[in-house]
Amino acid sequence: MSLSLNLRRSSICPYKPTLTHANLDDQGGKVFIVTGGSGGLGKELVKILYQHNARIYIAARSEEKTNEIIAECKQDHPTSKGELFFLRLTLDDLSTIKQTAQDFLARESRLDVLWNNAGVMVPPKGSKTKQGYELQLGVNNLAHFLLTHFLRPVLEKTAQVAPKNSIRVIWVSSSAADAAPNPAIDFSNMDYHKEEGIWQMYSRSKAGNVIHSCEFARRTKGSGIISLALNPGNFVTNLQDNMPKLQLAAFKMIASEPINGAYTELFAGLSPSITEANNGGWVSPFGKIEAPRKDFTEAEIGNQYWEWSETQVRPYW
Repeated sequence: MSLSLNLRRSSICPYKPTLTHANLDDQGGKVFIVTGGSGGLGKELVKILYQHNARIYIAARSEEKTNEIIAECKQDHPTSKGELFFLRLTLDDLSTIKQTAQDFLARESRLDVLWNNAGVMVPPKGSKTKQGYELQLGVNNLAHFLLTHFLRPVLEKTAQVAPKNSIRVIWVSSSAADAAPNPAIDFSNMDYHKEEGIWQMYSRSKAGNVIHSCEFARRTKGSGIISLALNPGNFVTNLQDNMPKLQLAAFKMIASEPINGAYTELFAGLSPSITEANNGGWVSPFGKIEAPRKDFTEAEIGNQYWEWSETQVRPYW
């Protein structure tokens, strides 16, 4: 499967970033979670947020690696009034997600932005989660869906006292979402008993991020939460560790510096230009609202995928 066939113009020629570390307002008093914040684009985002005095929970598997990032941030920005915390998150095991949320809620009574940033990309064939789901489906979709479920009440509570349109859930997708088949979700093959290519499974998982975002926007309408999916852009990070060498070489030809992906995520999470009118929308690199692929926004597939997801995670509520 070639992911280049359905790329938007913005994937090849990204828009200029409008919100960066240079013009971001002070974030003191705000509380953020960045899943996968110990590496890749998440790490770059954490650095920017800390530089601007935010209170950040880096949700990741490795405490040692996260502590290294925390030390690096503090060394690079010694005058910051921000705070950094490790939040243990094991996305390939649904039975652990509730504890992650409880650990956060035991320490905080507000949450301004949840960046569902972590993910896996084209892992070795046959990779599965602890519960037996195809790894990309389990990590990219179900685990973040469950985490968001547990954090929804604190997001809604914060929206009652925070500035309008500032409380957000950001679902980090990919340009690969636009390359997903139509329909993007094959409900007759959720266990992949009918074999599909690894790239097609990845694109389906990234489409799933967008569908979850659109449906979350519908289900939380009027609560004060803004839900957005995004394509951060094309970058070479640890996400491509398992990509075949020839594909990686081609990918590098359209790749940008990772900081730009952080700018896309920064725009989605914190740009004051985003309002309720953009709820359920799509952010293209490196920070511009566009429309999601039309079939991702349809209520029928959104409701069906949401209910399927709820059925899968309900044993872990």
